[in-house]
Amino acid sequence: MGGPEDRARRTLTEAPADLLLDRLAAELERSYAITGAELYQVDYRLAALLPLGGGEAITAPGHPAWRCFDHQDPVGSDDAAWFPVGMRGERRGVLRLSPPPADPAVLAELAAIATVLGHELAAVTPTTDVYLTARRTRRLTLAAEMQWELLPGRSRSRPSFSLAGQLEPAYAVRGDSFDWSDDGRRLWLSVINGSGEGVAASMLTSLATHALRNARRAELGLADQAALADQAIYALHRGQQHLSALLLELDLAGGSITVVDAGSPRLLRLRDGEVTEQVLEKQFPLGIFEGTDYREQRFQLRRGDRLFVVSDGVVEATANRIRYGETALDRFLRRTGPLQPLDAVRSLLGDLRAFVAGDLVDDAVVVCLDWLGPQP
Repeated sequence: MGGPEDRARRTLTEAPADLLLDRLAAELERSYAITGAELYQVDYRLAALLPLGGGEAITAPGHPAWRCFDHQDPVGSDDAAWFPVGMRGERRGVLRLSPPPADPAVLAELAAIATVLGHELAAVTPTTDVYLTARRTRRLTLAAEMQWELLPGRSRSRPSFSLAGQLEPAYAVRGDSFDWSDDGRRLWLSVINGSGEGVAASMLTSLATHALRNARRAELGLADQAALADQAIYALHRGQQHLSALLLELDLAGGSITVVDAGSPRLLRLRDGEVTEQVLEKQFPLGIFEGTDYREQRFQLRRGDRLFVVSDGVVEATANRIRYGETALDRFLRRTGPLQPLDAVRSLLGDLRAFVAGDLVDDAVVVCLDWLGPQP
C-alpha cells in the first residue's frame, strides 16, 4: 500500500476534479492527524490569496501565507504550517495545514504532497470551473477571460532560466499578452502589445498567438513565424487592424538570442545593476501590409543577465503629465535584481499602479526573463 506520502499522492491522482482538497484533507487526517487543510489560491492580480471554500482573503504582505508564497518554502506559525502549491515554477497558491507538524521529516513529506497538489490542479483546471472561479476577487471582463485562457502560465523555471509575466489591468485586460515554450535546448517567447478595445482586441491577439504557435510548431524560423502571423492577420483584416509583437528565441546552452521586432514593446537588459535598452531594428507591426518580410537580429547574453519586455502601457503611463518610462522605470528595474522574476514583475506593476495612483487605464504587459547559464 506504500507509506502515508504515497497514499496521499494516490488520493490526489484518483480524486474527482472538483474534490481534490476534500479527498486530500481526509487522507491527511488519517495519515498525519492533520485536522485542518485549506487551499489559498493567488488571484489574477497577484494581490490576494483566496481560500477555495470562501472566506477572508489574505492581502497583508507580512502574513505567513505570503512569506510562503514569495519564498516558495514552508513557513510555520503558532497554529498552522503553510506550504507552497505549484509546479515547474508556476505558483498557484499555498496550502494551510493545522496543527503544524513538529517532525522535519513529516514537514518534508507534506511539502512534497503540496507540490503534487499543484500538478493535479494544473491537470484538472481545464475540466472544472471550481478553481478558476475561486481565484478572482471580482468578475473578469469577457476580453480578460479570453486573454487569461490564452496564456501558457504566469511563471516557468528550469535550471537554465527563470521566466514570468503579468497582465494589467488584470480583471479588464484587452489586447496585451505573452506566450512561451521551451524544449530543453531553446526557449521561445513572444510578447504582444495589442490594439483595439474589448473583445475585438482579444480576438486579434488570439489570432496572432495561434498563428505564431502554429508556425513555431511547424519548426519555422523566427522571421517566418512573424511572416505567417502577419499574413493571417492581413488576410482577415486587410490592414485595418494590426498589432505589435516582439519574438525571441534563446539558446539555453550558449545564451545566444534571436529577435524579431515587429513594432514591438521595449526590450531592456539588467546587467551588473545597470539597465540598458537593447537596440532593435523596428519593423512593421503584424498585419499592417501584405507580404511583409521580417529580418532577424542576434545578440549575446551573459550568465545572470535579466531581460524585461514592457509594453506601451508601462512606458507611457502618465501621472501629472510625467511618463513612467521617463522617470521611474529604469530606476525601479535596477531594484529588482535580488527578486525572482515573478516577484520582480509583481513589484514593477505595483510601483506603476502607485505612480498613477490607481488602476491602469491602458493595457500593460511585463515579462521578465533570467538566463542562468548552461547547466550540466
